[in-house]
Amino acid sequence: QVASFQGIAVRSLCTSSPHDHPEHGRLVYKGNLAKAVLGVKFFSYSTSVFNLFMMPYIMLKTGIGFDSLLIEAAFYGVIGFFTFVTPVTLHVLTKGYVVRLYYKDDMDTYTAITYNVILAEKATVFHQKDVKIPDITKMFTTFYAKTKSMLVNPSLFPNPQDYNHLMGYDKSLYFNLEEEKEAGERK
Repeated sequence: QVASFQGIAVRSLCTSSPHDHPEHGRLVYKGNLAKAVLGVKFFSYSTSVFNLFMMPYIMLKTGIGFDSLLIEAAFYGVIGFFTFVTPVTLHVLTKGYVVRLYYKDDMDTYTAITYNVILAEKATVFHQKDVKIPDITKMFTTFYAKTKSMLVNPSLFPNPQDYNHLMGYDKSLYFNLEEEKEAGERK
């Protein structure tokens, strides 16, 4: 790898791939909506904070008054809905979106990077045997890692074998024909 630094060629020798992370392992998946998820959550949070700070000022300056307590409660309910419920809903829907997924071959463990509630990256480490596939297809869940739902796009895995190993599709299925015959005879 050769880079230029102020006109001087600098050569760097590195034994690991640029897609490897020494702590987490080899990068096997990178979500294409990571920046969009982060941007939408940041926009939602910032508008909510702006709304919280500006609402008292607007109420005092405009002198909005309501004759009915019911209308006033409905007005504040709508404002509260967009201030609090929208960011919470966005977080609930996107908390399992996997930004990056790393795999350690020697330990057969995965590290999924997601965004937490304060928009920081959160690492979840799990073993392949901890992966559970939901019986019914869920809208925002591809698999469960231990008890946490995770969302990945299978077509974004550069190597399909990595996805197959993650989901356990590479395991051979063992069928014992004699046991099946005995079970059929009992019925």
